[in-house]
Amino acid sequence: MKLLLDTHIWVWSLTDSSRLSRRVLKELDNPSNELWLSPISLWELIILCQKGRMKLDPDVNAWIAHKLSAVPMQEAPVTYEVALETGRLELAQRDPADRFLVATAKVFELTLVTADERLLKVREVPVLS
Repeated sequence: MKLLLDTHIWVWSLTDSSRLSRRVLKELDNPSNELWLSPISLWELIILCQKGRMKLDPDVNAWIAHKLSAVPMQEAPVTYEVALETGRLELAQRDPADRFLVATAKVFELTLVTADERLLKVREVPVLS
């Protein structure tokens, strides 16, 4: 299975895995699954830290660099096709990060891993909660 991790799932998997369901933990640990991460998640995390809603030591950029080298992920590129797909989605929420994640999952045929109640209702892509 090819799994696109929502920002909070990626962070929780590295900082507080007790927040993840047993099924998600099992799938993240399954070596036959591919783990994907969008640059949009890095952008979202940087913004959260800049706004003071999150703190990562020693700083967000160093934390991200360390975690990306420690746990390799497939990079889900932000392509023209992904950007165009954001305009075709019929999502209730307007959060641009969520729109890009769903569009990315759709374009690259990935399963979105999330705990976001709004995204769990998305029908455009398979979702793992």
